[in-house]
Amino acid sequence: MAYVLGIDIGTSGTKSILCDETGRIVAEATVEYPVSSPKPGWSEQSPEDWWKGSVKSVKAVLAKAGIKGKDVVGIGLSGQMHGSVFLDKDGAVIRPALLWNDQRTGKECAEITRRAGGLKNLLRMVANPAFTGFTAPKILWLRNNEKRNFDKVRKVLLPKDYIRYRLTGEYATEVSDASGTLLLDVGKRAWSKKLMEKLDLDMAILPPVFESPVVSGSISPLAAKATGLAVGTPVAGGGGDQAMGAVGNGIVKKGVVSAMMGTSGVIFAYTDSMETEPEGRVHTFCHAVPGV
Repeated sequence: MAYVLGIDIGTSGTKSILCDETGRIVAEATVEYPVSSPKPGWSEQSPEDWWKGSVKSVKAVLAKAGIKGKDVVGIGLSGQMHGSVFLDKDGAVIRPALLWNDQRTGKECAEITRRAGGLKNLLRMVANPAFTGFTAPKILWLRNNEKRNFDKVRKVLLPKDYIRYRLTGEYATEVSDASGTLLLDVGKRAWSKKLMEKLDLDMAILPPVFESPVVSGSISPLAAKATGLAVGTPVAGGGGDQAMGAVGNGIVKKGVVSAMMGTSGVIFAYTDSMETEPEGRVHTFCHAVPGV
């Protein structure tokens, strides 16, 4: 029997789930961790907590199922969206990650809209307005408020993609999660060089972006030793938590909608082609379904 493993990097904890080749859940485990709020409106977490949670939960599901790492034929990742993990030239975390619900970036949102030439121009470039939760304002906040840390930045990763890096040694993301950075040209499913230039940001800080099902790396010897997984096990692109939940709930055709109430509340709907709300009142993201 072959098995597939899913790892979800949530706000309150990391959950790993093991399924057999028929889709039956055979084991699951959750490891919780704290959220830090050093100032009112701030929300941060240690990426090391995500990694420890991933290692512990993966080991737990393998033990519960009574299988070896070599029995796992593929791994998928999902996680909280929009968070910013800042890495230096050695791949080390520079400071705690700013989360999706962090509210410190109001000035930076206004700066992005101004630099883009107004809301309509911003929507044309990245299909979404500047919100405090998105990733791009967080990068500008670091530049505006922690210049010494900003000068060290060589890569900016989303939460699940940091775990990908720890598992595989590869810098990568995929289109559904990248849509929530405010730096993706959603229509072209590629980073917006135009907006990056207007924000005076180096394209090199962004990882390569793939479609969600594409294999983006494989388990490294170091990660295999830590988790019990087998060296070389493929790791798919995965997706942001909302897109992956939509796939699981069958939100893969027009006319089907889901409503989710968790740490945040989201209504998710599928469209056959990209549609942008003229005032930017609805998020327009790529789905985990290729081409949608």
